[in-house]
Amino acid sequence: MSLIHTARQVRENAHAPYSNFKVGAAVMAASGTVYAGCNVENVAYPEGTCAEAGAIAAMVAAGETEIAEIAVIADSPKPVSPCGGCRQKIAEFAKTDVVVTLATTDGTVEKTTISALLPGSFDADYMSRT
Repeated sequence: MSLIHTARQVRENAHAPYSNFKVGAAVMAASGTVYAGCNVENVAYPEGTCAEAGAIAAMVAAGETEIAEIAVIADSPKPVSPCGGCRQKIAEFAKTDVVVTLATTDGTVEKTTISALLPGSFDADYMSRT
């Protein structure tokens, strides 16, 4: 099963009663195991969570810490891109050349990389003192 297929399936479980904008995400960990997440809105808007964050949380909860590939899908006119916060979350667990597949429910697909989505990302190198 492809990452897009997994993301498409989990998207149907999204809780999006306020925006009606359902998003699904699937991450493949370095082990090859796939983890999925969907957006979960909350009436207190900033308390919702993104699909990408949910998939990453599931991966980390399972004891894995490296993303090998990720896919995101939504019913939008063009392939949906992760928000800035999710780009940073993805960058925490993925090398800069990791492929990110962005898709629409009507079949439009675009591939990019973490480095293209988040150039100049803030990473652990900023935290070390040499």
